[in-house]
Amino acid sequence: MVTIVFYKDHRSRCPVLDFINDLPVLEQVKIRNTLRLLREFGTQLGMPHARHIQGKLWELRPGGIRLFYFTYIEKQFVILHGYRKQSKKTPEKEIKIALRRMEELLSEDTNAKK
Repeated sequence: MVTIVFYKDHRSRCPVLDFINDLPVLEQVKIRNTLRLLREFGTQLGMPHARHIQGKLWELRPGGIRLFYFTYIEKQFVILHGYRKQSKKTPEKEIKIALRRMEELLSEDTNAKK
């Protein structure tokens, strides 16, 4: 089994959890179920629940919600960003937010090792 953590900014705020907590209960349940699948199957989880976006970035697909994540340290997934799906194509703006957060975490890890 893997561990799932949520991105926190420098002020220890968790925008992903804020997003999830503001959703209707039914959508929160779908997200919890999809996170359970990710925890259980890890990198073996594929469509229709998970889809590769680019590089290390992946997308969880619980209903009409999308959550970006990546594998951080061996068996740890970090949920970076979430948004409500409104079109077939993933908006570049949403991908950029997730990539920026991922790079922030990876650079902090690199700086901590120096």
